[in-house]
Amino acid sequence: MSQAETKQLIAAYYDAFNRGEPEAMETMLHDDFEHHVNEGGIRRGKDGFAAFNRHMSETYRENLTDMVIFASEDGSRGAAEFIVNGTYLKTDPGLPEARGQSYRLPAGTFFAIKDGKIARVTTYYNLSDWVRQVS
Repeated sequence: MSQAETKQLIAAYYDAFNRGEPEAMETMLHDDFEHHVNEGGIRRGKDGFAAFNRHMSETYRENLTDMVIFASEDGSRGAAEFIVNGTYLKTDPGLPEARGQSYRLPAGTFFAIKDGKIARVTTYYNLSDWVRQVS
């Protein structure tokens, strides 16, 4: 893929996120997909990512703004920086109790692209900042 095509793929992925269409996001994933979780493990495969999306939809309502997308010249890697504007809907195990708290959190994601699809998503954010905002 070209640099421009990688940027378009990442933009389409996040457009689907903001529309609340995880199934559309999942169609953009490579069969060998890996999701590297902030301060967590690695989910392998589309099924694990679909389960993650279901959990996230029940637990959080989020919209991403101030999106800036980057891509390597050869299109094999990309990144995005953005602000997560969210509402904490349902208590996530091991985290503070949910009471409909709002939060605003800078975050970033790194992507690996393979065969025109997203092969890896690695997202980073400051969990301590999020906990402070919802506590």
